[in-house]
Amino acid sequence: MIVIPAIDLKDGQAVRLYKGDYQQKTVYSSHPENLALEFEKMGAQYLHVVDLDGAKQGQTGNLTTIKKIRETISIPIEVGGGIRDMETVELYLDRIGIDRVILGTAAIENPEFLKNALERYGEKRIVVGMDIKDGYVSTGGWLVNTQTYYLDFIKELEKMGIVYIVCTDISKDGTLQGPSFDIYQKIQQESSLRCIVSGGVKDAEDIYEAARQGYEGCIVGKAYYEGKINLKEVISCLPKESSPV
Repeated sequence: MIVIPAIDLKDGQAVRLYKGDYQQKTVYSSHPENLALEFEKMGAQYLHVVDLDGAKQGQTGNLTTIKKIRETISIPIEVGGGIRDMETVELYLDRIGIDRVILGTAAIENPEFLKNALERYGEKRIVVGMDIKDGYVSTGGWLVNTQTYYLDFIKELEKMGIVYIVCTDISKDGTLQGPSFDIYQKIQQESSLRCIVSGGVKDAEDIYEAARQGYEGCIVGKAYYEGKINLKEVISCLPKESSPV
């Protein structure tokens, strides 16, 4: 399992939201590219970047900052937030040099687009972000609640050929209350999807537990920014993956 540090972008700054609430944000850096470089120096094998403005508005709200991050570091980057058409997928993957994109809202609202992106770029470059609130999938930057039960959704993704998902329990995100391991365990039991844990990580033990349970990766955000985790130490304690997804 790999540890994936997260940078959430709003108005060009690195921030964290509380339970996805855009009105409850904490700014951690006005130069996110410097944060990215710190993560690389700590030994991170992948970086998770979310365009919060994009997720809310359905467009690339932090493109300039994402370009800076890509130019600053050499490790792979995944980007999510507001990617809802093939033009944006091409922009990130072909022109900017992002390694994989995370499709959330588009994955549930436009399955044909998801299918086309998957056929064009393959399972390792097209990842689905599944954000869950009270057992149901949320879209539009976590502002829209759907009637799609998360286990039904993963079965559809599996049929389509999706392999990797980033799964977030919105009620845990930014709370430092620990991940919803019950949700991840059900996904493992019900499907063959390779799950990346996201939301609620509070300490190193949460990361080690995710590794013990065999998940693909574990995204770490607020716990690092609030000084709850020595990220360099945690990364060094986990087996080094030879080929991160």
